[in-house]
Amino acid sequence: MYSISKIKKNSNYLKVVWNDGEESKFNYLWLRDNCPTAHDKDSRHRMFNILSVSPNINPKNYNVGTNGSLEIEWSEGDHKSSYNPIWLRENCYTIKNKTEYISPYKLWDSSLQNNLKLIEINHDEIINSEEGLVKWLELLHNTGIAIVKNAPTEKNSAFKVLNRISHTRETFFKTPFEVINIPKPNNSAYTTHALRNHMDLPWFENPPGYQFLHCLINSAKGGNSSAVDAFAVADYLRKNEKEIFDTLVSVPLKFKDKDYTQEAHRSFHSPAITLTKDGDYNDIRFSVATMDTLDCNPEIMEKVYKAHHRFGNLLHDEKYQINFRLEPGDIFSFNNRRLLHGRTEFDPNSGHRHLQGYYMDRDEIIGRLNYLKK
Repeated sequence: MYSISKIKKNSNYLKVVWNDGEESKFNYLWLRDNCPTAHDKDSRHRMFNILSVSPNINPKNYNVGTNGSLEIEWSEGDHKSSYNPIWLRENCYTIKNKTEYISPYKLWDSSLQNNLKLIEINHDEIINSEEGLVKWLELLHNTGIAIVKNAPTEKNSAFKVLNRISHTRETFFKTPFEVINIPKPNNSAYTTHALRNHMDLPWFENPPGYQFLHCLINSAKGGNSSAVDAFAVADYLRKNEKEIFDTLVSVPLKFKDKDYTQEAHRSFHSPAITLTKDGDYNDIRFSVATMDTLDCNPEIMEKVYKAHHRFGNLLHDEKYQINFRLEPGDIFSFNNRRLLHGRTEFDPNSGHRHLQGYYMDRDEIIGRLNYLKK
């Protein structure tokens, strides 16, 4: 149990010494902004407006209360605040910012091919148990890939298992979208051609976080699936080819929606690799098919193309890629902003191939997992 041992007032923060020797610095504006009375008890939204006090607000009086709470009487506004020490410790930004960040991602390469059972989970396990749902979500979040086995093969039947997580994300492709060979296709997915490893919809400002490809029929010759952990490839470049990595992180590429059926022109600039506030990997945007004519500074065009060329070849290197064949009842589930996916060419005269696709935002996967675990 954490308790406050000592408090000292400084120019713009209170220094709190804890019973275990840790020290915290709590800025005065931060403390006033997070007074427990600042939030509505039902909506939990902050109702207090920090803009209504002066930047010079500070504790007129302060002490540790009889129940161990931090008690403050403020210099303005005729207001008193009482802070639970457990809440203060759990939200201490001093301690958080000196704690080493640990990535939740389990990076992988082609060695995963030897044990695909590690990423498989049975459909009914997810449907019938919270433990199964958590296992699926952990695979999706940590490993970036999962193959749900033995799902129904009726059209639209993936909704039931997907809704165990949350709602799907609608796009102009509709939900589900039909991955079949069609005449005069508006997307290369709707052909028999091989698809290079790619991210879906990189020309959106916020591409779908996760994708689910539900295999209904796969009797045609060819059409095998590929996947690569693009975070692992980026990590290799970060550690071994820094100039290439820095170029991919710093220079925006241009992506464009090339769907001729659309009545909207969509394009977006983004680096191939983006990072989080902790320096971890956020997303990877790579799609040869939908990268638009680059418009970066002429002085760096050669460098950008060489970095793109190197990255793209690594993303198709057998060292990093896994290959597998989807069977009817499989749902290939993956982080669309981490894992690139592709397929080999297939022969439509040798049989039929029909997948149904669904998207879901990353917030839904991570948010549901956090809720179930906490």
